[in-house]
This record gives sequence, structure tokens and C-alpha cells, in this order.
Amino acid sequence: MNGINIITPDWPAPTHIHAYSTCRNGGVSEAPYHSFNFGEHVGDDQANIEANRSLLKKRLNLPTEPIWLKQVHSTIVLPAIPANRGQEADALFSQQPNQVCVVTTADCLPLLLCDRNGTQVAAIHAGWRGLANGIIENTLQKMNLPANQILAWLGPAIGPRVYELGDEVRQYFIDKDAEASRSFVPSKNAGRWLGNLYSLATLRLEKQNISAIYGGEYCTYSASEQFFSYRRDGIKTGRMASLIWMT
Repeated sequence: MNGINIITPDWPAPTHIHAYSTCRNGGVSEAPYHSFNFGEHVGDDQANIEANRSLLKKRLNLPTEPIWLKQVHSTIVLPAIPANRGQEADALFSQQPNQVCVVTTADCLPLLLCDRNGTQVAAIHAGWRGLANGIIENTLQKMNLPANQILAWLGPAIGPRVYELGDEVRQYFIDKDAEASRSFVPSKNAGRWLGNLYSLATLRLEKQNISAIYGGEYCTYSASEQFFSYRRDGIKTGRMASLIWMT
């Protein structure tokens, strides 16, 4: 599945764990959402979104319809059950086979989790607010697994060379953990900083004694042919999907 349409995480997950992250290509949406858009709140035609979801289900041989959420940059974590489809939350977890956890992103960090025995999976939508306020910690608490059993994959997000933030955001992180300062470097613009979502997420995982951390090599902003980017293109852009389930 590696290639221009679908990214497969390079991590030592058990063979019955299925995890993927889509790119922007391979769907039916028209510009500026071209073409594999899964975001319902960006102005795209709903028929195109449904067609893209149908294509995704066929390409990945999904066992069930994913539990699509209404993401609101919260720290709410829900079980991936049909009753929670469309609920406001920013992470899903499952202990059951064939329940597809999914989050959508276009610069924010999609973070996928499983354990070495393949008994649980989770998907997290982590922008700066979610990271700072504890979306990773809340998800790990729901999973309730030994830290040395957890594998984490950091999916495509905006990269540290272009993610400019105000001093108030940097200070917000530092107020919660002084070590977060290492995830920021001064921008060329006065009073601004370049933030590293991958580093911030890794720090949070390491604070929970998780060391098996993979991914983190993409930049959605810089790779315009491969990824949607809210920072680059504004409101009228699509959303990628990152999914994980077990069979």
C-alpha cells in the first residue's frame, strides 16, 4: 500500500493490526479539495465525500464503516463503536476486532497506537491544543496497558521548519512541562516560534514511559502534491484519513 495514495506505517505491529494514512490523491473531489478528501466541514460536496469513503472502504478492504468523528480539538476519547459515529471527540480506541478507528487531519498530527500483542488500537487527532491539554495521556489512560507494550506511529503532520506559532502557544506548553521548550526554535519573525509537533508528541509519549515510537518524517505543508495543508491552503482544503483496526 505504500505509494502516492496510501501510506503504510513502518512499525513492528502484529500482522492482524491494520494501519494506514491516506494522501490527497486517488479520490473524486474537485479543486480545491482534489481529490481524496474526507473532511465534511470544509465545503466539499457531500456526495464526493461519500464516494471517497466508499473508495477507501474498497481499497483497504475495511471490515466495517469507520467511526468518523466531529473533531473539535478536545481531549475527549471515545470507544470506537457505531453509536459514537459523528460525536464530538478527538480520539478513538477499541478492544474489539473489526472496529475501525479513524481521525482526519491536514497539518495536525495523526497518532496511531497499538500494543505488541495486538489486543487494542487507538487513533488520535493531535493539534497543538490537544497535545498541550492531554489527548495522548487521556487515550493511554483509556487503553490501560503497560507502557512497554505500546507502539506509537506519528503520521503526516506539518513539519518543524514551517510550523510558526506565537509566543503564547510556546508558553502554554512550557507552563505544563518545561521540557517542551526544546520543541521550539525562534522564527525569523520577531516574537514567533517554529514548533515541532513530532517532538512535542514524542515528549508526551516518553513522559508516559513509551519508547517504541515510529514515523514523524513527513511535512504536510511542504509536500503539496501529496498532502492537504490548512496552513498552506486555508479553509478550502481537504482532510486526509488515518485509520487503524484489528482483525
